[in-house]
Amino acid sequence: MFEVFAQYLRKNALLTDTEIEQFHARAAVKKLRKRQYLLQEGDVCHHNCFVAAGCLRLYRVGDRGTEHILKFAVENWWIGDYESYNAGTPAKNNIDALEDSELILIKKTDLDELVSTIPNFRNFKERLDTRSFDASQNRILSSISDSAEKRYENFVKTYPNVFNRVLLHMIASYLGVTRETLSRVRNNYA
Repeated sequence: MFEVFAQYLRKNALLTDTEIEQFHARAAVKKLRKRQYLLQEGDVCHHNCFVAAGCLRLYRVGDRGTEHILKFAVENWWIGDYESYNAGTPAKNNIDALEDSELILIKKTDLDELVSTIPNFRNFKERLDTRSFDASQNRILSSISDSAEKRYENFVKTYPNVFNRVLLHMIASYLGVTRETLSRVRNNYA
């Protein structure tokens, strides 16, 4: 499983084998069964998690028990509750596995050290953080200005590796629409 992560680092961060060994020394491998939590609301997120295999979701439960899905993560994606991770505060969100999943976990202190000592990884992480921020901004803008049809079309195009792996009510939650609206939109889209 670590080899998937090593290949990712070689390709995307242009790390050497020696630099990858530094990650290997600090990484923990975790397997989750479908429906098993990686993080629950109220716990502190101590790790940044790389998805080597599987599919996870980051979500919050509203006052009326409604789930609001903020993010999906599949192979070669990162996931964590970054507010909790960065501030060391209790998480407001949950992360659980939608499929049996295999993860590489790296503690914040270890990742911070790797960022400070490996220039190529620092540059890669800055690019990754920028893309993540841009995606969040675009998602916010889309949710307040695009129609349900446009949000669905963007989801299908942007996340083809997620679309066929999650239940429709989860896609509806992610898009901020009802299941009925999603059914109508899907019928019109087809």
